Amino acid sequence: MRFCQRKVKDVDGKERPMWRIRWWVPDGRRGDQPHPLLLLVFNRIGPRNPNTVIAQLAELTQRHWKGTWYEGGFHMYDGKLPIVVTDMKQLQEHGPAGAIFRRFGRPHNQTLLEAIGNPRREAHDARQEAEYEAREREYKEQLRRAAEQQRAEREARRPVCASCGTRFTDERWKGMEPAGWDAPRETHPRLCDDCKQRAITAERQAEHTEYRHQEHDQAVPEQKAGGTWISRFRS
Repeated sequence: MRFCQRKVKDVDGKERPMWRIRWWVPDGRRGDQPHPLLLLVFNRIGPRNPNTVIAQLAELTQRHWKGTWYEGGFHMYDGKLPIVVTDMKQLQEHGPAGAIFRRFGRPHNQTLLEAIGNPRREAHDARQEAEYEAREREYKEQLRRAAEQQRAEREARRPVCASCGTRFTDERWKGMEPAGWDAPRETHPRLCDDCKQRAITAERQAEHTEYRHQEHDQAVPEQKAGGTWISRFRS
């Protein structure tokens, strides 16, 4: 522990733990930065029972390896020294990849990677990540439903052409809204663009026909008046 706590200046002039300069280790998350693993391999020679030695060693070094319990169901080992033990017999029988390593503070043997890691913390983080993703999906779904409801309500308000029954386009609908005091008044607010153009064309044709009728009506009395004057003059 004194060795792990020893600090020296790095190449950039900043003080860092000496072991971090010599050996690389990934940084922990949320401030959890344990010291490098200490692996003890026992070889039973003579009358001494390694299990008794391991139990005594775990008790004497508890303050160095015991983590802090969190309500999430896991321990944090910030600044602690992970101590893992095994024996030569198990190594010979199962090899280094077997579940033969016991980390102080844990009741069962694990593989070396599991003993080094923090499975409960990883499971807690995975649950939190899953819950966060579920909340994100629910939030996006709520936004989608709200947007669909807004679109449905807007479509329900969309005007319908009084002539052909076609729903107004967005441009036509927007064109019905007053643009300002000086903007020309909408002449056919209940008609779509096509029906509006046909109505305008029909109105212009009707005006043109009416104008020609008026010209004709004005010309006929003049002709009648002129004919009467000539007939009187002859008589």
